[in-house]
Amino acid sequence: MSNQRLIAPSILAADFTNLKADIEMINKSDADYVHCDVMDGVFVPNISFGIPVISQVSKIAQKPLDVHLMIIDPDRYIKEFAKAGASILTVHLEACKHLHRTIHSIKDEGMRASVCLNPHSPIHFLEDIINDLDMVLLMSVNPGFGGQTFIDNTYNKVHKLKELITAKKSDCKIEIDGGVNYETGKKLFDAGADILVAGSFVFQSENPIETISKLKEL
Repeated sequence: MSNQRLIAPSILAADFTNLKADIEMINKSDADYVHCDVMDGVFVPNISFGIPVISQVSKIAQKPLDVHLMIIDPDRYIKEFAKAGASILTVHLEACKHLHRTIHSIKDEGMRASVCLNPHSPIHFLEDIINDLDMVLLMSVNPGFGGQTFIDNTYNKVHKLKELITAKKSDCKIEIDGGVNYETGKKLFDAGADILVAGSFVFQSENPIETISKLKEL
């Protein structure tokens, strides 16, 4: 596994009256992915956007779409998200009854498969599936809203996940979402994270392109 430090700006924090310009900013930046948070108001207490928006974003974005499904019964929509342009599709462990089947359905559609754990879900839940995964997304805040306070136990979870990946000889990547800034980002990368999702911290900064570059250099 490489020690490359990757950044995925979350368009949940973008200006939706000017979304095209914000995606073009990501295109020009050193960002590696465009992170898209899909929420259904059932699995998480918020509603964001869905397949029609993703399909439009994919027409503008020059970086791969990293799509995070915070929805119940994600299996129903795997084909649709593939058609809409998702490169990576993340489902929640807590939302999947048959996780192995879901992961392989994602791969069958040509996407990279990722599983997300909420802050309360332990790493050992992934022991039997880690070799099937391309990525694990750890939530460092409770999912549903941007701009929340970072949960410090996340560093410990990154260490444990890194140990599991090494023990199982997996080449799974570790992504973190929630409360990312220069301070938490540095500690997360040092703990073994590969990819940081940054929303408010990027889009509310005075110079988002510079902020993305600085995050990559942590």
